[in-house]
This record gives sequence, structure tokens and C-alpha cells, in this order.
Amino acid sequence: MADKCSGGLLNGAVPGEATKQDENVKRGNWTNQIEFVLTSVGYAVGLGNVWRFPYLCYRNGGGAFMFPYFIMLVFCGIPLFFMELSFGQFASQGCLGVWRISPMFKGVGYGMMVVSTYIGIYYNVVICLAFYYFFSSMTRVLPWTYCTNPWNTPDCTGVLDATNGSAAPPLNLTQLLNHTLQRTSPSEEYWRRYVLKLSDDIGNLGEVRLPLLGCLGISWVVVFLCLFKGVKSSGKASRVVYFTATFPYVVLTILFVRGITLEGAVTGIMYYLTPQWDKILDAKVWGDAASQIFYSLGCAWGGLITMASYNKFHNNCYRDSIIISITNCATSVYAGFVIFSILGFMAQHLGVDVSQVADHGPGLAFVAYPEALTLLPISPLWSVLFFFMLILLGLGTQFCLLETLVTAIVDEVGNDWIIRRKTFVTLGMAVVGFLLGIPLTTQAGIYWLLLMDNYAASFSLVVISCIMCVSIMYIYGTFSTCWRHGNARTAHSVPPQFILVFTVIQYRPIAYNTYVYPTWAISIGFLMALSSVLCIPLYALYTLCRAEGDTLLQRLKNATKPSQDWGPALAEHRAGRYAPAPAPAARLEVQPLNLEKPRSEDVALPVQGSNGSAHSQDSRL
Repeated sequence: MADKCSGGLLNGAVPGEATKQDENVKRGNWTNQIEFVLTSVGYAVGLGNVWRFPYLCYRNGGGAFMFPYFIMLVFCGIPLFFMELSFGQFASQGCLGVWRISPMFKGVGYGMMVVSTYIGIYYNVVICLAFYYFFSSMTRVLPWTYCTNPWNTPDCTGVLDATNGSAAPPLNLTQLLNHTLQRTSPSEEYWRRYVLKLSDDIGNLGEVRLPLLGCLGISWVVVFLCLFKGVKSSGKASRVVYFTATFPYVVLTILFVRGITLEGAVTGIMYYLTPQWDKILDAKVWGDAASQIFYSLGCAWGGLITMASYNKFHNNCYRDSIIISITNCATSVYAGFVIFSILGFMAQHLGVDVSQVADHGPGLAFVAYPEALTLLPISPLWSVLFFFMLILLGLGTQFCLLETLVTAIVDEVGNDWIIRRKTFVTLGMAVVGFLLGIPLTTQAGIYWLLLMDNYAASFSLVVISCIMCVSIMYIYGTFSTCWRHGNARTAHSVPPQFILVFTVIQYRPIAYNTYVYPTWAISIGFLMALSSVLCIPLYALYTLCRAEGDTLLQRLKNATKPSQDWGPALAEHRAGRYAPAPAPAARLEVQPLNLEKPRSEDVALPVQGSNGSAHSQDSRL
């Protein structure tokens, strides 16, 4: 599997073969590798690169954080990324079909589907919030600029209110910031009191916010229109991936050029990059670096396997894994300059330390950064660009999440009827996703969104990844030839285990600002996390019960060995080292003794290798 990934040439041609169109007509292929790389970059580069990495870098030692970050990229990120790409490309199957490699572990694929479902539900709600702010920015004055709106409270203190006439008291900036009550910015009140109309408890759902519901509908319509023909829709037909994957870099560059020209930008960037070498010895820094690499690359979501399954068989996926992984990490570093240049300007304008305006997650995207944008000339223009960038970053990931679920269902059924009706499967998944996202548009929706983000796709991803590594490297054994020198296989599986242990040690109950989640809500979060992990042992037990064998050991052996149909999807590739092993019944023949038969040493018997392929070996009887 590894040799065919790294040894291929462009367009599927390999040494010794004539150049030909290596296309799976039944499933379809990417028209060219640029589409695959751009789609995978759009999948890996998401909102976390903009609203999480810069804050982690600042909090964990600035420039010193780069050292463990890139160490984890080399030893954890790229190997896992390469493994998933080669896995999907070899079998040309989604996250369920690939487990013909070891049917007992098919629950890993179902776990990936559950995780992708959770993420797809709340991720599109974040996109709908970005749509809402995008539309709200199309005005002469951003609605979160001043404290003179009906939703503002007496505690609201805007940095521009002092120059906006008699609406603000005649106090200087220092007096405003040292107000007896904690300062509430107009952007925060716009977010909490107008956009969300936030309730006081996660159990108090309140009303559905109709503007957010409408934006959620727009988000799902956009996703469906870009995917209703599968990879042909996101690639060849509409060329949407060329825009969604590249335009965020154009916006980042525009915002970067504008940011570094602002007063105080250098201060912000120095906070972002100044190394604190003493933190290198802190285990928490290494844990944050490993977790960020793991989650930002999208490992164990099923999306990497799905996207790679549409590659041509001889595509150089080793090259692609390096390109995409490095692009993802470089984007995170680049986004940090954009974010902290603006935050440095905002801190100088307010006369406070950068640490007081630095934030991450929704707090950065919908409170801190929007407030910083109000301080720029022509602020609506920069706001439109910023939220348009967030929309594109979110859509790039959402495309792959929905395609993962659709591909898994279509490949699992596998007949021509459902393949011809794949558009309706996509439509059905989009409608279900929209309906399940409605509770997140209520007044308590942000509580549920953060609950799903913190539990549904946290340690469960690491567990899934660990079991996938064990099943492929130790039970199936294919990768033993790739990392056979020394203890490389053990070293390859250690990083996910390290992340898992660190995630458990570092666990803290979730909170949103000053709101502490009740015990029953945290219990629901753990149930969501366990729902994906439990798919693995439950399906394993189901497979063991149905497996052939008189003893448990025989059943276990039969349940873990590759299926007869495991291997490349096209018959032309099922030759040589990838030829399927003959059925056991075909090898057991009873013949009478014939002294005129050829001598046994002249007979080549098939021997099954660890990857299920057959090769010849001289038999000496």
C-alpha cells in the first residue's frame, strides 16, 4: 500500500506502464490532483486555524511554542495523515468500506460517522453565525460600534462613544475603563443581547432566533448545491473548490497588510511571537501542541479517507500528505500575524495590555475581532472581508464532513440504484442536518454548540485514532514494511496515546465566560463522546457472534482477517502483489497418487501475505 502511494507519477502513470486513464467509472475520480489537494487543504484548514492556534501560541510561550508544534507535526501529524490518505486511496472506499481490511474493526468507521455527524451539525451553525455577521456588516456603520442601540445596557462602554456626541458622559478613556462595573463592550452586548438573546441556562431554550434559522438554511443550501453531484460538483463542474480553498488566503493577506500598518501592530505581533523558553519544559505546552496538530488536520473524522478514496490508484499520496500538512500548519502561523496585529492596535487604542483583549473561539470571532474592526477606517469593508473569510473556511470543512457521510452510506449499500440516487442521499443528509441544528439557533444554542464542540469531538477522536493505528499496523500488518526499522511502528502509535493521556489529565469541566455548566449537561456531553467510541466494541461483539469457528480464538481470527473482496477496487489493479488470495476451498483438492506428476519442488504454491495478497514460493516436500 505504501509503495504504490509513494512510487506513482502524475496522472496515475507508473514506471513500466503505459500512460492511461485510471478512473473508477462507478465511483468517479478527481479530475486532477489539484482538486484533491485544494479540497483537502480546505478540509484541514478551518476555523480552528484562525481562532484557536494564535491564542495557544501566545499562551504557551510564543515563538517557543513553534518548536513542540513542528515536532508534533513531523512525528504525529504527517504519519497519521499519510496513513489515512493511503488507506482510502488503496481501497477506493469511504470510512466504512475500507474496513474490509479487518471486519471486526468496522465500528471504527461507524465511530467516524458519528463524530462527523456531530461536527457537521454544530459546524454549520458557526457558519450561519458568520453569514449573519456578514449580512449585518453591509451598512455604513457597523451595528456593534456604539452603545446607543436599544439592546445596550448602562454598563456598555464603547471606545468610540466619547467622540459620538452627547451619548457618552464626558469621561476620558482611562476613567471609562476603570468604571466601577466591569466594562461591557458594544460588540459583546450585540453578540449576547441581540444576535443570541442569550438565556440564563442551557436548559432554558427560549425561542428560536428566526434570523439565525434563516442563515442556517442558507448555509445548508450552499453546502448541498456544492455537493449534489459529489466530487464532480465540488471539483470539476462548478470549480467551487478553487475559490473556497484559495480566497481565504487572499483575505488573510489583505487583512495582514492592513494590520501591520496600524499603530501598535508590532506590539501585538511581539506578544504572539516572543519566545518564553522556560515553557518548553512544561508538559502542558507539548500536550497543547500535539492536540492542536491532531485536531486541526482532521484525523479520525473520516474525511481524509473519503477524499482520498476518489484518487487514482497510483497517485502519490505521500507527497500530498506532506504538502497538505505543511500548508495547514503554515496557515495557522500566518493567521496569527493577522489576528495579533489587529489585537495589538486595539490594545494600544484602549490603553490596556494585549493579554486583556486576546481571546479564542467564538469570543475572538464574534466579540474581540469585530470590536477591533470598528476602530479601522471603512470598518464595514474589513468586516465583510473577515466574515466572508470565516464562511469560506467553514464551508471547506463542511463540504468534506457531508461528503464523508454520504460516501459511507452509498459505498455501504453499494448497488447501482443508490449510486444513481446519490443526489437524493445528499439532499436527505442536508435536510436532517438542518433539522438537528435548529435547537442550536435557540436562545440557549451557544451553550449546546460549545458542549458539542468540547465533548463530541474531543477524546473520542483520539481513541478512534489509536484503535485505527493498532488495527492497521499490528493486526493487519501492512505498515510493518514501511516502518520495520527499529521500533518505528511503536513510535508511530505513541503520539495518539500521549494525546489521549494528556487530554484526560488536562480535563476541566466546561464553562462559558462566568456560566458553569450543570452536572446533567456535562453528563450529556460525556454520552455524546461515548456514543462514537461505543460503536467499536459493540460492532466487534456483533462480528464475533457472526464469525465462523468453534472456539473464541477461531472466531477472533476469522473476524480480524481481511475479507475476500479486500483490495484495490479495479480489477486491473488486483494483480501481482495485490492479487486476492484464493478461497480456502479452492486450495484443498484431493487427488489420487500419480507417480507421473511433476516433482513437488517444481510446483509453486500460493502463500498469503500479511496484506491478504498472494505470491509464489517454491515448495520443498
